[in-house]
Amino acid sequence: MAGNSDPLTPRAKLAVTAGKAVAAASRAAGRGSGSVIGGRVALKLDPDLLARLAQNLDVTLVSATNGKTTTTRLIAEALRAAGPVVSNALGANMPAGITSALAGSSDARFGVIEVDEKYLAGVARDTDPKCIALLNLSRDQLDRAAETRMLAENWREGLAGSKAVIVANADDPLVVWAASSSPNVIWVAAGQMWKDDAWSCPSCGGVMQRPGDDWFCGECGFRRPTPSWALSGDHVLDPHGSAWPIHLQLPGRANKANAASSAAVAAVFGVPPQVALERMYQVQAVAGRYDVVQFQQRDLRLLLAKNPAGWLETFSLIDPPPTPVILSVNARGADGTDTSWLWDVDYTRLTGHPICVIGDRKLDLAVRLEVANQHFQVCDDLDQAVQLCPPGRIEVIANYTAFQDLRRRVGN
Repeated sequence: MAGNSDPLTPRAKLAVTAGKAVAAASRAAGRGSGSVIGGRVALKLDPDLLARLAQNLDVTLVSATNGKTTTTRLIAEALRAAGPVVSNALGANMPAGITSALAGSSDARFGVIEVDEKYLAGVARDTDPKCIALLNLSRDQLDRAAETRMLAENWREGLAGSKAVIVANADDPLVVWAASSSPNVIWVAAGQMWKDDAWSCPSCGGVMQRPGDDWFCGECGFRRPTPSWALSGDHVLDPHGSAWPIHLQLPGRANKANAASSAAVAAVFGVPPQVALERMYQVQAVAGRYDVVQFQQRDLRLLLAKNPAGWLETFSLIDPPPTPVILSVNARGADGTDTSWLWDVDYTRLTGHPICVIGDRKLDLAVRLEVANQHFQVCDDLDQAVQLCPPGRIEVIANYTAFQDLRRRVGN
């Protein structure tokens, strides 16, 4: 139980203090939250600091290509029913950012931590989690991350024999294969709209068969496990077969799936589904995502979509035509500099929407839209794009750094 004893050595306390000072200086200089630089300095001074900070916490790790920031928020809200929670709510999800977040709270009982896919195995070693939620694996940042099967293998090796309860998406073959090395797995039928990263069997390389919502490998017999939790329309089905209504302010099927996984995690800690799902209603926006902001007499809804799986889910939740759509794509370090993933997205789903294109790589996107026979205009910036749209709602979809640029411009 947290707070009973102080796990921090004098060296660790010095590291925490130095990290906070550096973070404060970074904020004062207008360079963002300072959490990453603060965490780096703290870990330099005490390389074991993350393990020490996690020692007195019941830790949940959340990892995936899509949905981890939102799911982390939903789990944190649910677990607050059982005690104080510390979380890296702003999405700094590598060891430095995680260390910084945990250093900010001394009285928490639960740690709910979003972890970048590449760092999951290492952070799990350091934090000795009670629960790990695995949502999906899909192609993303092709220049930085290995292809998805290698990531799944990394997870599978890193989590083999883990004492943690693994809450895993039964509908993603890569996640199932990764989680299957663990002795204690709770399977959730959370769905998988994007299937193009799992046509070959991660176990043997054979061709996956996908009848309806099921999947299996015709060659080695690797198949979808039977889930004990499931998303069913607007309800979560628990292991006893009870259906609990999902009340969310966040839009779309993907967020209902995130809520189903979050309810399964909350149950591991003794929070009943009804309580967990009611608490999730508090979440209106996540680090600016889904926020509706007033800008130049228009209502802009800000939507983050970083990769083909995310864009597909996002297209499914936007208002119908003729609602205008502004698309913004950058290719800076945090986005991945390779934009070839744009060709994997089905842009015909935007037919009927007036489209404006902005961002560092707007011309890459323009070529892709032209091939998809979409009508669009290339604009210099957000201001020009908004001026071309009539008063009312505008859906604005951006990848990672483009999204941060948009938030700065609209003062969000």
